[in-house]
Amino acid sequence: CADERSPIVSAAYDIVSVGHVSHDYLVYQGKTTWFTGGGAYFAAFAARASGAQPMVVTRLARENHDLLQPLREAGIGVLALPSRVTTSIENLFPTADLDKRVVRLLAQGDPFRLEDVAEAAQIYLLTGLFRGEIPEEMIEPLSRRGRVALDLQGVLRTSEAGAFSWQDWPDKERCLPHGAFLKADSLESAVITGIEDRREAARRLNRWGAREVVVTHSSEVIAFDGEQMHSARFDPANLSGRTGRGDTCFGSYLAWRLHHGVAESVRYAAALTSMKMESPGPFTGTVDEVLERMRRGPA
Repeated sequence: CADERSPIVSAAYDIVSVGHVSHDYLVYQGKTTWFTGGGAYFAAFAARASGAQPMVVTRLARENHDLLQPLREAGIGVLALPSRVTTSIENLFPTADLDKRVVRLLAQGDPFRLEDVAEAAQIYLLTGLFRGEIPEEMIEPLSRRGRVALDLQGVLRTSEAGAFSWQDWPDKERCLPHGAFLKADSLESAVITGIEDRREAARRLNRWGAREVVVTHSSEVIAFDGEQMHSARFDPANLSGRTGRGDTCFGSYLAWRLHHGVAESVRYAAALTSMKMESPGPFTGTVDEVLERMRRGPA
């Protein structure tokens, strides 16, 4: 899937994942559970389990550096930059439905700068948790080094007094042409395009310049490459590991896409993500287990 506009001569990593690793907690049915979160975190585990060599570039307070140890133990490169505080997010599930949550920002880490991302990579995955974490001025320069993969959450989700909301991206038509890969969930694709139908929204995002658009939904993942629409269903036996679904899906899609076509990568990402949703935390399975899941379906 080489991008002729940004050839890679040599890269230290397959995927450099940029974003805050966060110290989050989840409130579900009266029980509070702390966990390590962030798109960069979940995506890197999925990419590593899929055979890619990822690196995480993050910012957090020194007293929270222990959050990064699982990444290192998994063989994932880590660059921990200083921040006054570590990002922390509350995930409140008011009902038993794990697809419906109320999200609140408790603490916000410092933003990134272009000079923070020095490593050579085939793909630069920009996976911010909220607007301003990864300034949009980083997108075009990174696209000249490698292929940029952008998670729309990081440019659409805003926080006011801790409460999250999703707002349109004024510079979308200027910035999207610099992205080789774009990921959104069905809410985000509707916010940015004004189109509820996720397939039509993916086509609109492609027309605005995003060359390969991935959209997740509770039922499926789709990918549009400018010519064909590809899809695969999620089939988890349970949703105990729902948190991190989209980040896991995009990380596994990008890792498999390095050496496979769009249709195969969508099927692979759906199978891996379905497995991840059956257990809390990042995905820690193997490629062979994912391929077996693709062959036989859910247990």
